[in-house]
Amino acid sequence: MNPSAEYPGELIELTVGPDDQQLRLDHFLTARLEGFSRARLQAVIRKQRVTVDGQPGKPSQRLTLGQKVVIQVPEPPPSGPIPENIPLDVLYEDEHIVAINKPPAMVVHPAKGHWAGTMAAALAHHFQNLSALGGPTRPGIVHRLDRDTSGVILVAKHDAAHAWLTKQFENRRVEKEYLAIVSPAPDRDRDVIDKPIGVHPYQREKMAIRDEHSSSKPAVTAYEVVERIGGFAWLRLLPKTGRTHQLRVHLASIGCPILADKLYSGRSRFLRGELYRDENDTTVLLHRQALHAHRLRLVHPSTRQPIEFIAPIPQDLLQAMAAIRARFSD
Repeated sequence: MNPSAEYPGELIELTVGPDDQQLRLDHFLTARLEGFSRARLQAVIRKQRVTVDGQPGKPSQRLTLGQKVVIQVPEPPPSGPIPENIPLDVLYEDEHIVAINKPPAMVVHPAKGHWAGTMAAALAHHFQNLSALGGPTRPGIVHRLDRDTSGVILVAKHDAAHAWLTKQFENRRVEKEYLAIVSPAPDRDRDVIDKPIGVHPYQREKMAIRDEHSSSKPAVTAYEVVERIGGFAWLRLLPKTGRTHQLRVHLASIGCPILADKLYSGRSRFLRGELYRDENDTTVLLHRQALHAHRLRLVHPSTRQPIEFIAPIPQDLLQAMAAIRARFSD
């Protein structure tokens, strides 16, 4: 497979690891490549721009340990997101703002390595008027969520609304509530984690607890245990600040990483075999970090009245908790 003028882009080689065995090729690529929807990657595969051990792959092809997957990744758009007809779960909309329930595996805005399949591309398709304050690659986007975090995210339709919302976030006047599954469970039923967060000393993609470092900023997270069962816990998280990876870093720092958080727990999936201590049971219960932005409460930019948005708890997290309860129920 050689790059061509008709289909430009860099070549990326990936190796099938132990956690990837028997995954479909399109699922494997969706998990490994941020910012690309599965539909987009299936199209790339069908254009024979993906090989498995040197042979053109098929979307449904099952992978085995050690196989080499090479994909020719499309080049980024010249400026701003290219509109894509990606479905959006709209929780609320008026002439000033939109509240979206972001699914997992969706990157919010385009950046290196994930130029397509983003929420920004979907917004550009579905809405004619969006704020320009965030720049051409972030039309209307006021704040962000990590790729594999689901839940409420706000979008501004014009610059005045964007400025009003941004000011509330900066002044810490937005009430944010997240839900998470962690393992092991914290010792305390509720607590406040007050630890500064900065760039990781040697892993570029991670953040870390760092005292008195030039990159560090104050970070505060309150939490309470909603449910404990079998060494797992369902937590309600109330971040007071909004640092990159804050909840993930804070929980890992107290020895209670979020379930299936690849960066901070070391595992990208949660398997049924982990519950039953059966290494032969590779049934996947959860494909992504168990973190959900459940609720946002703020003051509306036009009415100046409080308004609240709630994103329903996604099925994958509910099913993971159901499996845990079934394992450890009396």
